[in-house]
Amino acid sequence: MKGIVEERAVDLGEYIVENKTTVRAAAKQFGVSKSTVHMDVSQRLRKLNPQLYSEVRRVLDINKSQRHIRGGLATKEKYKK
Repeated sequence: MKGIVEERAVDLGEYIVENKTTVRAAAKQFGVSKSTVHMDVSQRLRKLNPQLYSEVRRVLDINKSQRHIRGGLATKEKYKK
């Protein structure tokens, strides 16, 4: 069972880096919760593959810095309709 979790953490990390995606999108793609994705890429991946972890961290930091903009655009679209 433990090998599956570690493999999933690496798969999630690779998916996030390749697609420059968000935690929510990765969770939806893999059929797991946002909390699971976050736990996998922030804690497990750091121990398993530090280089991949730093790449994932870079993508997630960019997403975090842009989330207020995405939220504003989503609200704008909501009220436009």
